[in-house]
Amino acid sequence: MKKIITTFMMMALMMVAIPMFAGSADAQTRYRTRRAYTTTTYQKPSFYSRHRNLINIGIGTAAGALLGGLIGGKKGALIGTAAGAGGAALYTYKLNPKTNRYYRVYR
Repeated sequence: MKKIITTFMMMALMMVAIPMFAGSADAQTRYRTRRAYTTTTYQKPSFYSRHRNLINIGIGTAAGALLGGLIGGKKGALIGTAAGAGGAALYTYKLNPKTNRYYRVYR
């Protein structure tokens, strides 16, 4: 049982840590004006900002399942999963809603 819990915790940790180190690729558009070329660069949103809702709910669900499993066994894990998912959804959608603001970056 300890191996399963440890493996699950390490996978959850890697799920959070890997997107932080991923580089962002910039897309460039090039168009011709009268005498010179102008390059416009659009900054792509980070992985977390694009998938914020799913990541937050997944982390809340995993934390609830882990705590519920440690406290109450299998039945506690199910109850903790539901409570964690509900709490994370409440936080993500109601208490801290996402605002989409994408700005052009001129270079």
